[in-house]
Amino acid sequence: MAKKWGITALLLFGVYVLAMYVYIFHSGSGSIPAILKGTVADPQTFMTERELYLSGEYSKIRNFLFFIVTPFEWLIYFFILITGLSQLFEKWLPLKNKWAIVQNAVYLFLLSLLLFTVSFPLDYYRYNLSKYYGISTQAFHSWMRDNLIEFWVTFGQTLIVVSVLYWLINRSMKRWWLTAWLLMIPFSIFLMFIQPVVIDPLYNDFYPLTNKELEKEILELAEQANIPTEHVYEVNMAEKTNALNAYVTGIGSNARIVLWDTTLSRLSENEILFIMAHEMGHYVEKHIYFGIGGFLLTMLAGLWLTSKIMPWTIARFGRVLKIERLNAIHSLPLFLLITSFLLFVSSPLSNYISRYQETRADQYAIELVSDSEAAVNTFQELTKAGLNEVNPPLLVKWFRYAHPTMLERITKVAKEIEDEE
Repeated sequence: MAKKWGITALLLFGVYVLAMYVYIFHSGSGSIPAILKGTVADPQTFMTERELYLSGEYSKIRNFLFFIVTPFEWLIYFFILITGLSQLFEKWLPLKNKWAIVQNAVYLFLLSLLLFTVSFPLDYYRYNLSKYYGISTQAFHSWMRDNLIEFWVTFGQTLIVVSVLYWLINRSMKRWWLTAWLLMIPFSIFLMFIQPVVIDPLYNDFYPLTNKELEKEILELAEQANIPTEHVYEVNMAEKTNALNAYVTGIGSNARIVLWDTTLSRLSENEILFIMAHEMGHYVEKHIYFGIGGFLLTMLAGLWLTSKIMPWTIARFGRVLKIERLNAIHSLPLFLLITSFLLFVSSPLSNYISRYQETRADQYAIELVSDSEAAVNTFQELTKAGLNEVNPPLLVKWFRYAHPTMLERITKVAKEIEDEE
């Protein structure tokens, strides 16, 4: 029976991969509307022929990999279950019936190590792909170091969550999801609070902006927006990437506005001020707090659905999946599979909300700095630096884009310029 299910899963995955390949590489979608040809939103007006060619190639490969990686992860979870590996990991646990945290740690380490090993070839391919197309500048040892840091950071966080989760399931098979959600609220907020000062510095060095004249300009802009801040931070990303970025992270007293040093070296002062005004727009519009609220609501719905789907799946297919009971740690791959699937299918909605917030932040920045030309130039430079598509296919936009497409962003600013004239 398990063999039959395994072959069926592989066939379904193969059909899905083929369908996505045809859609991404041969659908012909994502072209520029005829009415926008020759405008500032047309990449042919601001990208070289080589950049256009590389952007088209690189975007298609990245989009294809995006749609393959998550279902591949589901396939791994499925095979870990039907082959009995998950049960085997549990049998190896020390101190049976004692020290649950130690047992969970051993099981989770074995599962995490297996997932890391199986996923490594694909991760390494994506790293090399980024190097080949000139996006990544990161040496292999540095990339590997980041991977290992991420492994242990994720392991530590997951161990806490999994230990509490299965303790709650053992206490109440029906209400565990609600208690888990209530406990996840302070835990998630705590992680957001420490992210800028504990987790992020593990990967990169952060320091106050060294260009004090530019920092003064940014702080004056923040004062106009009534934003209480004393420092803008920069991070050394040039040794890892040629891409450009700036973002707001953290909450409360640990909230930070961060600029990549690649952004500082490549963009003009006016363009940097536009990016900073965009990030300030997120602060003024309270998008961080709306984001926390949306995350918590999504998590509530996800945990509730998981609490319904998981017992039903075990009752009906437990023998094939080799899961004896819900509260056994070897059921974890099923929990991860279900939650990963729910996150994937809900991503179009979360991305839609995010794109709306980004549009609001763009509008705020345009009004604050009153420099539409700098906005257009910024979006064009971001497109060139990341070899991004300006108008991706519809499914790609729904599932991948938390920001409006560059076509939408540039066209909106261009319209502002026309209205001013």
